[in-house]
Amino acid sequence: MRSLGLIFLCILFSGCQGQQTVEEKINGVSFVATRDAVGPEHLGPVEQLHANYAAIMPFAFIRSVDEPTVIFNRERQWFGETEEGVKQYTKELHSKGIKVMLKPQIWIRNGEFTGEFKPNTEAQWLALEKSYSDFILTFAKVAQESKVDIFCIGTELHRFVENRPEYWHNLVTQVKQQYKGKLTYAANWDEYTKTPFWKDLDYIGIDGYFPLSEEKSPKKEDLVKGWQKWKDQMQKLHVALDKPILFTEFGYRSMDYTAKKPWLVDRNQENVNLDAQALALQVVFDELWKEEWFAGGFIWKWFPHHNEVGGKENNRFTPQNKPAEETIRQHYKNQLENQG
Repeated sequence: MRSLGLIFLCILFSGCQGQQTVEEKINGVSFVATRDAVGPEHLGPVEQLHANYAAIMPFAFIRSVDEPTVIFNRERQWFGETEEGVKQYTKELHSKGIKVMLKPQIWIRNGEFTGEFKPNTEAQWLALEKSYSDFILTFAKVAQESKVDIFCIGTELHRFVENRPEYWHNLVTQVKQQYKGKLTYAANWDEYTKTPFWKDLDYIGIDGYFPLSEEKSPKKEDLVKGWQKWKDQMQKLHVALDKPILFTEFGYRSMDYTAKKPWLVDRNQENVNLDAQALALQVVFDELWKEEWFAGGFIWKWFPHHNEVGGKENNRFTPQNKPAEETIRQHYKNQLENQG
């Protein structure tokens, strides 16, 4: 595997000819699974947002590092996380003209961060690999049967990728035997430059929670300035590998210091700051959607029961029933009109 630095060095001698660019932007939402099937009443707000993509995220579970087997597609899981549920969600979204990225994900008991999950013994590694392959290949088959538009082979699994790169190269080969559409992997913002298999995929997928500002309520110029080094890094990798950049997740909480550590999911009591969330999203759109190398992204996150979530007292990620929803709607609408 060549290091990123060596790849960048090669650019100096090879030039930038033949780079892939993006024509239709992905204006997506991360569509959260529920206990039930979805219908027009759940998809209407997604249509009204002018989203052209939705990510469906069937979760699997791991108990602990001592029991690393991936558990999925069980009767006790919510309908939207099962094979049947994924097929139903995809069918309904496609019926509304909304394309789908299928993005199977892992949840570790007690909310342990997946990026640091690393078995201690070879036997544990093998158990993880076998069950993870079963998980991903099961949904790769579903993706093919349901004509899913993009399939994501993993989300924020840095230590797994770092320690078992050969496994991941083999997994990509196996997925391609099952699924014939476009592929990506959702690397965390601080992981993606080290991912060794981008050349085998169609998109460089990034969960785009880049830190931008230390300010309580950052101004537009703070956020624009904060983006510049990250944009430069992403563009260099795009040029080096000739792959478009896709934000497999992106978003901000509606709270103070929203751009300081955008990845925080804890139940903190920071004050609600609706304007900061809306501004941070607007700056993402202004800075990245104009770039030819940027494919678009999926807002984190969107709940099917629209009228029951979000709102002016909510400091979580969802933009629903907040000013940020209108920010997204206007941007996605403008994108639709410009591409039409």
